Amino acid sequence: MTSFTALLSSSVGTPLTTVGIIVAAMALVAAIEAVVPLYARGRWHRAHRGPNLALTAITFATNALFNTALVLLLTRLEAVGFGILPRLAAPPLLAAALAVVALDFSFYVAHVAMHHIEAFWRFHQVHHSDPAVDVTTTIRQHPGEGVIRYAFMAVCAIGVGATPAAFAVYRLASALAGLLEHANVRVPAWLDRALALVTSFPNLHKVHHSRDARETDTNYGNLFSLFDRLFGTFTPSARGAHIVFGLAGFDDAETQTTAGLLALPFRGAPNAAAAGAAEFHAGATPGSLPAK
Repeated sequence: MTSFTALLSSSVGTPLTTVGIIVAAMALVAAIEAVVPLYARGRWHRAHRGPNLALTAITFATNALFNTALVLLLTRLEAVGFGILPRLAAPPLLAAALAVVALDFSFYVAHVAMHHIEAFWRFHQVHHSDPAVDVTTTIRQHPGEGVIRYAFMAVCAIGVGATPAAFAVYRLASALAGLLEHANVRVPAWLDRALALVTSFPNLHKVHHSRDARETDTNYGNLFSLFDRLFGTFTPSARGAHIVFGLAGFDDAETQTTAGLLALPFRGAPNAAAAGAAEFHAGATPGSLPAK
């Protein structure tokens, strides 16, 4: 088991390997989107591709730094048996599974915080302001959001005593789940309902990208839908097939550029989700911004 753990830490935990896996998965999902799209591709799907991929590249670079620092710290703490799980002396696989669940809960908590703390929302709104959600939206994040996410994950990982291998597995699983959550892919309703019992994809998370804040402030989960169900933030996945994406007030061409999105946290009107609720109307076309 020790050799298996070491293998995971040295392979999956390597930033270049992880990025390679994610990029390959993005390409595969994009190909599937072209064949069975949930929403027809429009002008925003073409316009957002460049800025989204630019932010994705920036996120890869910054997350590699955060990830490396945290893995090095977890390696040192593992050597001295620091944290809750080492004290419980749980079998390695069980300890790894518990660590993954705990880390996913920290993701949920961080995500809720980013919606309810104004300073955090300023950074997170970069992700939500995409008027067309597809696989390229997944890692459309401001570097400031990465700082917030890793702060929450670090507190959790250190506290529970997650091993570097368990952390690496969670980070990769989280990224791959994110690609599926945002994918503009049509699936049978029965499959969507079945997957929503456990996961946040394919359509459960799309509800979270609604312009209606009553829907935006639900379905925060990443790997598991469990926490949304437990804490009353769950909206059925069937709504995901009828969503108008984006944030009202941020659809102008200047904002929807790489430079505009990087500057977005530092401009006014941070509570755009609330503004979106006021301007949302049922006559909008699902999968696109409301008609002007």
